Amino acid sequence: MDGHPVMVDVSDKSVTRRTAVAEAFLEFEAAGGADLSISERIQAGSHKGEAFRVAELAGIMAAKRTSELIPLCHLLPLTHVSVRSSVESARVRFEATCTTTAQTGVEMEALFAAGTAALTLYDMLKSGGHTMQVTGIKLLSKEGGRSGVWQRTPGQ
Repeated sequence: MDGHPVMVDVSDKSVTRRTAVAEAFLEFEAAGGADLSISERIQAGSHKGEAFRVAELAGIMAAKRTSELIPLCHLLPLTHVSVRSSVESARVRFEATCTTTAQTGVEMEALFAAGTAALTLYDMLKSGGHTMQVTGIKLLSKEGGRSGVWQRTPGQ
């Protein structure tokens, strides 16, 4: 290695079905002593449309453009992308699932999708205050290829 960036050569790897699941959270803190519910924050803070659906769509779009924005990430033919949001106490959880049939995995696409969905919801709600934070972007599972199945264990 001569110190110059290179994209990893995957030409000798087998084409297999690969899936990755990742998550990210948008956490809400009480603003000025008023502890608004997430639905109240969304009603008060978003004038851009249906916040959850827009964030999910942004995550899907991000997965499709991962290789354009993360240097040296392979361009993959995605066969499936889903981003789902759910409200958990004082936070919103985004779970992204990406699938491909290719020579390398889709972990970066799933991570990028989940993180972008959380960032998009932040953008849609920031007019209601800046006490939110994006947290916990992590890979939950992956399967396919030489490494087989990997699943995050609780506390990992």
